[in-house]
Formats: sequence, structure tokens, C-alpha cells
Amino acid sequence: MKQENVPQDLSSLGKITKEVCYATDSTGKYVTTLSDGWDVKIKALDVAWEEIQGRIAQAKQKVLNGEASPLLFFMELRLMDTSIVADYTGFWKWQIKRHLKPDVFNKLSEKELEKYAEAFNVKVAELKSMDVHED
Repeated sequence: MKQENVPQDLSSLGKITKEVCYATDSTGKYVTTLSDGWDVKIKALDVAWEEIQGRIAQAKQKVLNGEASPLLFFMELRLMDTSIVADYTGFWKWQIKRHLKPDVFNKLSEKELEKYAEAFNVKVAELKSMDVHED
């Protein structure tokens, strides 16, 4: 692709970041150039984000229905799995899976809740209520 033909389709990420692409310049040599985005890639990312938003909504509903603890909601919201949460908190993966049960979560100590709150970058009260205030 020629340098002047590198796609510049602005996406929501285009305001934050640019992508490095390889293209040929006027002499035919490969050079790096910046792109704001590419329509096909933008559509793929939009589909992925819709899927993520759906998973977050499902997790929230499970918590509201008493089927899961707020940990599930925050794991989906922060795009974390049990391995990542384990790395941030120091809990074993089996403990985190157990803490996903509402009755077990409700018995966690303040110190344990603080570890989760720190990992999810929220306050303990926000962790319990799923009330998220993004800065």
C-alpha cells in the first residue's frame, strides 16, 4: 500500500492512539506511517465492545439475581479473569472462584474486600454496591 493510501478512518480509539502501518513511499521504499484507523477494523472493534458490554450487563444481572457476587461484575468490567485477579490480590484462583458465590462473598473480611477493591480500582463500598465512578 502506498503511504498516501493508508486508511485514516477516525474511530473512538483514534482520538486516543494511532496505529503504525508499513507503506511504500514515492521511491518504493517501505516506511512507517501513522493511521487513525481503518473502517473494517473499527467495525470489528465495535462488535467486540458490544460483546463485552453484553457480558458486563449479564454479570450485573446475575449479581442482582443473587446468582453471583459483585466480583463477577468487576471482573467483566475490568476485563480480568481469575488468573489476573489472583496476581493482583494474592488469592488463589480456587479462592476467587469460591468468592464469586454471594454467600461466601458476604462473609469476607474488610481486609479481603480491600484487596479486591484495590485490584479493581474502586472503594470497598463501590465493590459491594457495583456503583462505579470512573475518573
